[in-house]
Amino acid sequence: MSWRRALKDTARSGITVERKRLEPLIAVRGAAGLAIVIALSLWLFGPAAAASSAFGAFQAAIATFQRSWRPRPELAIASGTSLAVSTFLGYLTISKEPLFLALLVVWTFAAGMSWAAGPTIGLIASSNVAIMLVTVTLPTSVAQAAGHAAMMIVGGLVQAALIVLFPVRRWGAHRDALADALAAEADYARRLRHDPVASFDPQPLMEARNAAAVTPRQARRRPAELHGARGIAERIRPVLASLADPAMGVPAEGPARDRVRELLASAATLLDAAAHAIRHGEPVAAPPAALATFRTPDTGSILTGAPYRAMTRLNTLLQDVAETAGGTPQKDTPHEDAPPGARGTAHSADIDGRSTPGQAPTYPGARGTARSAPTPHPRPTTRTRPTFLALIPKALKAMRSELRRGSPITRHATRVSAVAATGYILGTWLPLGHGYWAPLTSVMVMRPDFSQTYSRAVARLAGTVIGVAVATGAVQAATPGTLQSGTLAVASAALMYLLMRTGQFATQACIAAYVVFLLGMGGEEWTQTVPERVLLTLMGGFLAMLAYAVYPAWETPRLRTRLADWLAAQGPYVAAVFGAYADPSASNAPDVREALLTARTARAAWHAAVARATAEPVRHRGLSRTAADDAEDALAQLGRVAMLLEAHLPERGATPVPPAARFADALRESTHKGAKAIRERRVPTWDAVREALEAWETEDTDKVVRNTATLVLDTLTELSEALDTAVPPMTLDGTAPEKPNGPRNPKDSATR
Repeated sequence: MSWRRALKDTARSGITVERKRLEPLIAVRGAAGLAIVIALSLWLFGPAAAASSAFGAFQAAIATFQRSWRPRPELAIASGTSLAVSTFLGYLTISKEPLFLALLVVWTFAAGMSWAAGPTIGLIASSNVAIMLVTVTLPTSVAQAAGHAAMMIVGGLVQAALIVLFPVRRWGAHRDALADALAAEADYARRLRHDPVASFDPQPLMEARNAAAVTPRQARRRPAELHGARGIAERIRPVLASLADPAMGVPAEGPARDRVRELLASAATLLDAAAHAIRHGEPVAAPPAALATFRTPDTGSILTGAPYRAMTRLNTLLQDVAETAGGTPQKDTPHEDAPPGARGTAHSADIDGRSTPGQAPTYPGARGTARSAPTPHPRPTTRTRPTFLALIPKALKAMRSELRRGSPITRHATRVSAVAATGYILGTWLPLGHGYWAPLTSVMVMRPDFSQTYSRAVARLAGTVIGVAVATGAVQAATPGTLQSGTLAVASAALMYLLMRTGQFATQACIAAYVVFLLGMGGEEWTQTVPERVLLTLMGGFLAMLAYAVYPAWETPRLRTRLADWLAAQGPYVAAVFGAYADPSASNAPDVREALLTARTARAAWHAAVARATAEPVRHRGLSRTAADDAEDALAQLGRVAMLLEAHLPERGATPVPPAARFADALRESTHKGAKAIRERRVPTWDAVREALEAWETEDTDKVVRNTATLVLDTLTELSEALDTAVPPMTLDGTAPEKPNGPRNPKDSATR
């Protein structure tokens, strides 16, 4: 992508206002906390302290809007306290410019490194540094600085107290995450009716898993319907795919396919009903027509083998999710992270496909239906999220691990600290006054990746101009006093809280108006702040954009590494599934589960890297867009093949499939070597996998597992073909020869 197009796309992204669900009650609560702090500070200490403390309450409320599954009061207190410490230390050194500049560099570098601990901590730390540049100019003595810092802590405490006293959808984010996962599976079931091999994005399931991990205090208060449904939803997805995929036995057309479409439509309806119930905390209203589909008596004669087995499992899982979503989980309901097969899921057929058509399936909502006894797989302990204090050493460890040469986080921290120091020096040197606006803008807009930095820079400049213009017009028209300016500042903050989810443009406009009104409350005229704010904001945004162009951290050159990481994680997952068939008596379900989660994490990292690389104004270095798309399709297909086999994992006591163990070992070793080859810009080979599959042909084993192994080799071959970008020689008739299965010559691949 050219620089011109990249700048155009990021500019459009920055000024776009998205349509999001607004949360007015939460916005009112945050504005009320800000109003309480301003009124208290005005009454006790005067306008200057009120302006300083208002920044603390303002930032504390912003922190509670960040995407975090931890309790919100802790975020508010941590934000107000950290801002107070930053302000007090900054004031102690502000009189000595070199010392303050050194503090600014160290503080900004630490804020940049905090992105290694997650976006929530990174945003809070960056905002604290930016606001500190303003608040250090308000006190006039050390005692006043201590008082202002104390009021900032009070601001965080007030916001935390309001969250505890007036909760708004206390478990709303957790409910939404679980409901979104179920709704995504409902949409998946509908798409499978028309496209039996439709793809599924596991991101909603990953979000639901993150929401399911709770702190010990949250675990004592979590609603019953949020406990267990996610683990069932995880097991529904492969069963849906297994029921629809023609490779598992259902023909493309005919009575069996029609019945599968009916079952998928009913499953989608029931999943939507469960999602609605969980989102709103209501009982599940299962439509009778959807329930009747699973009662049809002739299903056992139409579907046989693996499809019938998938239908029976889907039936039981839907019953489980309906019971759990209704808030009345059964005694044997598993934890969210229970592995597949860890509870009494119905198994009416052996793994070789010999079903019992005469057995009537159960249906969601039925009472008194037979359930098989829970299998002896061990139930995992509850996943707990560390408390906020326990998170500190984890965050420091993550920052220390990223403190190395070549790390994108380290490059970001270096960039932002250098730009902040440069902006502060230039702002102080220029005869404009309020020189902190330039570094403030730079710190607020700079992010570890290119697209966010440039889009936020454009959004901040455009939003600042609009916000300052509106606020200036209001000040000129009404000439408000101290109390009126404080009221207008609270109103601007409330509007910002309301529109925070809609994009940076609206947010920055509200923040600009808020700062103008707040400093006006402190006694500064608009003519003292508006012109220089616009100019210095422009300079800070330009410095941020220039810094990324001069010292970038492009994602495009790292695409091969991300792809190799995905292959290295996908291979053990597929091998674990085959290993479960090789030795059904082992406790292999947790191994499959952990491998699947690792593969999902690597897949999400790949997609995030591709999204960032797409917006970067650089050419590919070793992996073109076409090669990346083809390789992604191959690895996605590899995961899908394993998922189909995972839907029918054997129970303990099933007949082992010894060749699956040799195939799993070869697959695990080959994918490890293949990942290394991709990092070294070579085409991976799969000779060991092919040999294990050829040896498998001479033994009498399960045909489903054997056919799945063939599909695995085919997808690995497609991956090699996608990465083999060498131009083939032309034949005598002027056409290119067809590619064989795999690289043309392993020695050639090794030297490329």
